[in-house]
Amino acid sequence: MAQSSKVAEALGGELVPIVSEGDRSTESLSSLGGTGVFAAALREALLAGEVDAVVHSYKDLPTAPLAGLVIAAVPKREDARDALCARDGLTLETLPEGARVGTGSPRRRAQLARRRPDLVLADIRGNVDTRLSRVGADDPERSLDAVVLAAAGLARLGRLDVVTEYFELGPWPTAPAQGALAVETRAGDEKLAARINHTASRVAAEAERGVLARLEAGCAAPIGAHAFVDDGMIFLAARIYRPDGSEMLTSAHAGYVGDVTAAELSDRVASELLASGAADLAPLGGASREDLS
Repeated sequence: MAQSSKVAEALGGELVPIVSEGDRSTESLSSLGGTGVFAAALREALLAGEVDAVVHSYKDLPTAPLAGLVIAAVPKREDARDALCARDGLTLETLPEGARVGTGSPRRRAQLARRRPDLVLADIRGNVDTRLSRVGADDPERSLDAVVLAAAGLARLGRLDVVTEYFELGPWPTAPAQGALAVETRAGDEKLAARINHTASRVAAEAERGVLARLEAGCAAPIGAHAFVDDGMIFLAARIYRPDGSEMLTSAHAGYVGDVTAAELSDRVASELLASGAADLAPLGGASREDLS
């Protein structure tokens, strides 16, 4: 609601709240069928003509396009980092042995397990306030020592005061397109939102999501990616983890904007990951090393 309100204001439109299955359920994303649970209800309303545009967290949007709909704009991206929100100002390094940390993301679980294998990881769902309420809660069954959340979501809600540590994107890449919004319209209506499109943000988000598409990876695959445009060049790095964090693979490529497209760059990165054995680390729909031989 917070992010959609900002887009509606920028477009001079009226906000129409829509509740999705992903909002109602407290089950894990993988058991619900993946990221599409957040998008389906919004897309149905758009196709039915009930609304003129819908706003998605770009990372929650399936990589496969839907006939009749287009991404009309990607506004300027917010902070793409993950943030630790811990009791007593603790950081990941200073959390006590056996501390309980909550996250609903397989990628964050793998990263946490790799950095701190002694932690007890709890699968959580719910909005930001619900998750934060469990940090230091009185009920010992609900209480957590920390949760990991997207910095962008906290920023949009004005809750950055709860952050005790930011994880830098180099060693801790986040979900493809994290921090970016996607404004979707019916095909032919792109002009409704085109004026709020931020080209560099869109190129970076599309490069990151291209890795997911090439790997045919869903929400159960622990994959992080980070792309950015600087001085006429686009840089893309992606990392895939074994779910328990015990192994990982990384690939990074760069090229001049105009000489290489986001799709071409993401294909290079994904192909290198597959050739190195990514499909043997995590659940992917892409080819394994045996398929490539």
